[in-house]
Amino acid sequence: MTLNFYTLGVIYLIYSFLGWVGETVVATVKDKRFANRGMAAGPFCFVYGTTGVLLAVGFTDLRTDPVYLFFACALAATIVEWLTAKLLERLHRRKWWDYSGKKFNLNGYVCLQYSLLWGVLGTVSVLWGNDLLLRLCALLPAWLLHLLVWAALAVAALDQIGSAVLVGRYAAQHPVLEQLNQRLGEGSDTLRRRITVYVEKRIQRAYPEAAKQEQTAVQKDASDFLSLSDLVWLFVIGAFLGDVVETIFCRVTAGVWMSRSSLVWGPFSVVWGLALALATVLLRQNRDKSDRYLFAFGTIMGGVYEYVCSAVTELLFGTVFWDYSKFKFNLGGRINLLYCFFWGIAAVVWMRYGYPLVLRGMKAVRSHIRPWMTVVLSVFMAVNMLTSALALARYDARTSGETPKNSIDTLLDAHFDNDRMERIYPNAKKVVKSE
Repeated sequence: MTLNFYTLGVIYLIYSFLGWVGETVVATVKDKRFANRGMAAGPFCFVYGTTGVLLAVGFTDLRTDPVYLFFACALAATIVEWLTAKLLERLHRRKWWDYSGKKFNLNGYVCLQYSLLWGVLGTVSVLWGNDLLLRLCALLPAWLLHLLVWAALAVAALDQIGSAVLVGRYAAQHPVLEQLNQRLGEGSDTLRRRITVYVEKRIQRAYPEAAKQEQTAVQKDASDFLSLSDLVWLFVIGAFLGDVVETIFCRVTAGVWMSRSSLVWGPFSVVWGLALALATVLLRQNRDKSDRYLFAFGTIMGGVYEYVCSAVTELLFGTVFWDYSKFKFNLGGRINLLYCFFWGIAAVVWMRYGYPLVLRGMKAVRSHIRPWMTVVLSVFMAVNMLTSALALARYDARTSGETPKNSIDTLLDAHFDNDRMERIYPNAKKVVKSE
């Protein structure tokens, strides 16, 4: 079998469970009492599942070079752990784990020894673990595999949402979650209280550091708080600016005007939009750090981010949208050292000049932006991205000789034919799938 939605679902669930087993065993032995690790109510540590999926999608083509694979897995998994710790702290105003007492740590979120362990585990999973899971999936009838994956993912999603909502101590910091919690409890208050108490006690036992800590100073400072609406606008601004910058860059370097858009409608680069929003969320509290720190952060994070984006789009659409094979110091043609440095420069420029300017502009116009404007913009971008994904998937199928299977395929063929897709995505190269 090959990687697809269902096999990736199996990888996500199995590695989440194995991660929970490993963390629970280690914590139990260390504390000499049972410690039910993980954020969810069930036996899952979903950061392991998320990492497993990213490594499977992003680094399968590095299997022929175990050394590169080890360092790539260590770096990617470390970034996922850092992001998870940072986002959990932003959400719950607590540190869920703290490696400050260990050597070679970064803000207490990650440390060298666990990064090396991530590298070993990731290498093992990519070289052998994923193949084993794919063979096991092949033993099941397709209909049964699909049913089990959908059911398990639905339970996992409800588990994560329920655990986040029902922990009163943390939900109380966010009125929207608390209101949802109260509405859920109107018809089943007793059950809600019992689950809340269970999850609360479970988290206190599994993560005593989080239960004891006071709010961090970073999160007490809400002077530049970013709402969901702000992030939507930042994403759109970043997507537009990224497209403009890349278009001008192509004109200057190649002498041609070339579409650099990720979407079928409008000049928007989703890769740049997401990158700008993520960089803002993760770096805005560290913008007073040195330029070297911001440059190093942008170089590493940008490189891993671009690599994963390349691998994911190739898996989903059978198409490579950029190829750096002709550049020196490239990795699989997905990234190269020079453009990684560009990501680092972009991080410094954005946090030093771009973000303060945009922040002032947002504060000036925030009172003039009505909620319906953000909703309209969000709906447009969501429809735009969905349509683009469907058009790309159909383009891949059409160029492989597949005839329309339904009315949606026929509609896509009529409005997004090969000529139009090649104008929008001139650098896209179809990947020849091996049998």
